[in-house]
Amino acid sequence: MGAWRVYPAVAVGAFRRYATYRAATAAGVFTNTVFGLILVYTYLALWEARPGLGGYDQAQAVTYVWLGQALFAMLAFQGGGFEVELMERVRTGEIAVDLYRPVDLQLWWLANDVGRAVFQFLGRGVVPFLFGALFFPTALPGDVAVWGAFLVALVLALLVSFAIRYLFALTAFWLLDGQGVAQALMVTGLFCSGMTLPLNAFPGALGEVVRALPWAAQLQVPADVLMGESAPLGAFAFQAAWAVALLAVGRLVQSAATRRVVVQGG
Repeated sequence: MGAWRVYPAVAVGAFRRYATYRAATAAGVFTNTVFGLILVYTYLALWEARPGLGGYDQAQAVTYVWLGQALFAMLAFQGGGFEVELMERVRTGEIAVDLYRPVDLQLWWLANDVGRAVFQFLGRGVVPFLFGALFFPTALPGDVAVWGAFLVALVLALLVSFAIRYLFALTAFWLLDGQGVAQALMVTGLFCSGMTLPLNAFPGALGEVVRALPWAAQLQVPADVLMGESAPLGAFAFQAAWAVALLAVGRLVQSAATRRVVVQGG
């Protein structure tokens, strides 16, 4: 039981660590709001030319934009979460210290990422979302049950996001230099999650493929749950299936990596 008390403490510590960067948080709020404005007017023009694109009306498209900006840092679509630190610790050999801790490596970093994500959502995501809801027509629900379902979808989205980034980070055990992996994570995260354009708007076979990939569980699925475009139970099943599968694969890859790890310099 004592070991399990570590993980909440790690999450709280990560929350406090990110909370110290107040200037960076304020800059992030400003950046997300500005990018939200750019995307909103782009989407309004696009939906005026193509009404009903992806099954959304203009209000839903606007809601999708501001939700994406609210979740951008929380779910680390572009990277920049725990995975950067983990890959660096592998490169420098500090990962040896982590492996000697009497805790599970995957759960340790999950707890760390949960603390970071909660702060990023509250500190950087809420203000742009409220700004968008106040100044633009949105399709937000009035039913408390829908908001509850959305929160469940958000938790599952975070698990999927962590699992994807954990797998990418583990490649550092073989590659050592994580720069290329970080770039690949950024590109796939922005495109496949629907941050650039809702996945519902992707045509034909491409749309079918991207909506079946795990990145769809991060933004597209929570957005559809929030706006009533997806049945919550089906959405939860999709997200949970990917979360369980990716976390299990991450566990297997972690086991293989730690069996062969060689600490540089000794």
